[in-house]
Amino acid sequence: MAAADLTASRLDRPGLDVPRLDVDGLLADPAIRIVVCCGSGGVGKTTTAAALGLRAAERHGRRTVVLTIDPARRLAQSMGLTELDNTPRQVKGIDTDASGGELHAMMLDMKRTFDEVVQAHTTPQRAAEIFANPFYQAMSSTFSGTQEYMAMEKLGQLRARDEWDLIVVDTPPSRSALDFLDAPARLSRFLDGRMLRLLLVPARSGRSVFSLMTASFGLFTRAVQKVLGAQLLTDLSGFVAALDSMFGGFRHRADETYRILQDPQTAFLLVAAPERDAVREAAYFAERLVAERMPLAGLVLNRTHEAELSSVSAEAAEAAAAALDAAGGQQVTADALRVHARLLRQIEREVRVAAEFTGAFPEVPAVPVPAQPADVHDVDGLRTIGAALTA
Repeated sequence: MAAADLTASRLDRPGLDVPRLDVDGLLADPAIRIVVCCGSGGVGKTTTAAALGLRAAERHGRRTVVLTIDPARRLAQSMGLTELDNTPRQVKGIDTDASGGELHAMMLDMKRTFDEVVQAHTTPQRAAEIFANPFYQAMSSTFSGTQEYMAMEKLGQLRARDEWDLIVVDTPPSRSALDFLDAPARLSRFLDGRMLRLLLVPARSGRSVFSLMTASFGLFTRAVQKVLGAQLLTDLSGFVAALDSMFGGFRHRADETYRILQDPQTAFLLVAAPERDAVREAAYFAERLVAERMPLAGLVLNRTHEAELSSVSAEAAEAAAAALDAAGGQQVTADALRVHARLLRQIEREVRVAAEFTGAFPEVPAVPVPAQPADVHDVDGLRTIGAALTA
């Protein structure tokens, strides 16, 4: 079943009159090999990814790995692991006896992944030169976009190994969810930049960066040295020279992973909370996925609220509370009515915010997940989220 076909029924929740997202159908579909959870920071992507991975293993018997890029280590804690690193670790003690599935989890180590790429695509001597270069040490740890690019690298590595039935990706907690898709293009622009091409000229000619640039680009050299400093310029030139043979490999792997993300084997799940900024971010991402022909499976709207007594409107509850106040009695009942009115007002706000997305994408399946009374911190909590996703 393709991701776009998971629209069996429609939600009857007010403000979400859209196809219901069949999460179990998605997780059980053997044609779906990658699920990418994306959205702005703080909307529950990590918890959603972990819950999806757990349910895929326990209920659908799939050999699943969850890749998180969350530095807060919530995924490890929720799965009962003392730590996560750049290698998949099996989650023990989950209920897979009947299904035969497995659950593994890992957390991206940005620098270690970059080191692995260098070691795999150059000689030990050249790798040692690259690792010792101060510019590489800074870029591999802090350069803007490196985390997102290395997330794409790790996804490509996991897919190439072909040992997982399902890979669930928790995308980086970036300022913008689009950073995950933009990282390969940004790296390519950096590698193709005019300054780097100028720095590659002396590296390829065998002459020092200063002798050649002084002869041919004296004005440029003096300007760059003034801004960057001579030592940093030397470090940058050495870094470019050492990585020169790998530049094409970076682009090739980025292009390969991008094609994987466009393949029907991949399903993107937008994760948002019923807050205006989060929903707008999800809408921007949906527009980008449509433009890039990437398979958008649906929207997970986290932390929604429901009222048990929806037949009593907020206005009626507030009026009844005021009447009780005027009568001078039953303060507990009056307070309960005001709490009910505030809940209904909150639900109205959530409906209006959600409609900003559902109105723009009425055929994108969605599923609301009720707000939990406490943070999820164990496997039972993840099961609860998994049940809510499939209710």
